Amino acid sequence: MAADAREVLIVGAGPAGAVCALALAQQGVPARVLEAQPFEARGDTRTLALSHGARLILERVGVWDALGAVTPITRIHISQRGALGVAHLDAAELAVPALGYVLPYAELTAALKQALAGAGVAVDYGVAVERIDNGTDVATLHTSRGVLTAPLAVVADGGRSLEAPAPRVRREYDQTAVVCDVRTELPHASRAYERFTPDGPAALLPNGDRYALVWTASTAEAGRIAALDDAAFLDALYRHFGGRQGRFLEAGPRKTFPLKLAYTGSEAGARVVRIGNAAQTLHPVAGQGFNIGLRDAFELALACADVPSDQLGNAAMLAAYARGRRADVAGGLGFTDFLVRTFSNDFPPLRHARGLGLLALEVLPPLKTFVARRMMFGARG
Repeated sequence: MAADAREVLIVGAGPAGAVCALALAQQGVPARVLEAQPFEARGDTRTLALSHGARLILERVGVWDALGAVTPITRIHISQRGALGVAHLDAAELAVPALGYVLPYAELTAALKQALAGAGVAVDYGVAVERIDNGTDVATLHTSRGVLTAPLAVVADGGRSLEAPAPRVRREYDQTAVVCDVRTELPHASRAYERFTPDGPAALLPNGDRYALVWTASTAEAGRIAALDDAAFLDALYRHFGGRQGRFLEAGPRKTFPLKLAYTGSEAGARVVRIGNAAQTLHPVAGQGFNIGLRDAFELALACADVPSDQLGNAAMLAAYARGRRADVAGGLGFTDFLVRTFSNDFPPLRHARGLGLLALEVLPPLKTFVARRMMFGARG
């Protein structure tokens, strides 16, 4: 397995790695992707929430029009259980077609795989990267099929396949998300819900003719919830969430995911950079993590195209890229952590302050626009 000496080597063919490779190809920068999973590996069953800004990136790399099963979010209803304060976000008020979109992870990865093939980007499946040594002039990748060198190695493996540096920031929330599809008595009409409770946030995201549910609870309670039979689960969800969508009629198989904040950062020395979940992991509240990862990928490709080929991947280039991403990433980490820590309690003064905050969001259009644009586009919104 030989590599072009000028090629950027990308570890991981998931969305962040694939978007980076496609954007590099558009900029005329050679790229090659190394994916540990085989080509025929079973697709991930997760559901994704994309911001409007993520749609613009996928349009730029020629993937958006190939996606079929996409459900727009045109309105978001934000509330807290057992207290005053409600806010509404509406795409029409912000002059965008949708605030976000919901689609199956497998739908996006299939479209990205097809786009990589169409763009002539080489993807080596079944190649595990065991170690990366970053030197002055090249990164050396030790793989299951031999040794490769490149001016730049991009780690986009979701933080799973390579041993990552110790996180600079880490917070354990003792929360776990219970996720599944649910069918409600009333149609969703493209409206999403974010409902804050003392146990953690619960989100309903329109997904086809159903909702994708993300129900956050303490780790012990989430295990109990996920183990309930369908009837008991639907009754518990109705008591927890309320009846804004009528009764909950059906629930799909439940899965659980432990939640945490971990920030490793993109700076790993000259010749190696981390993006997406390999660089940071966020709580799913407000749906920021995946979208930040796509912005990592796209902006890294632009940074690569902006330097002469003999400076690709050097310490100065990667330091400049990291500086450019710092405000967006720190803003996303701070925003989600603030929401979790401020809303996941029943402390009376905070409960009233949250109500006033939601009221201000509802009645102050500039504040509403600021928050919505940050959710759609990150720090540059």
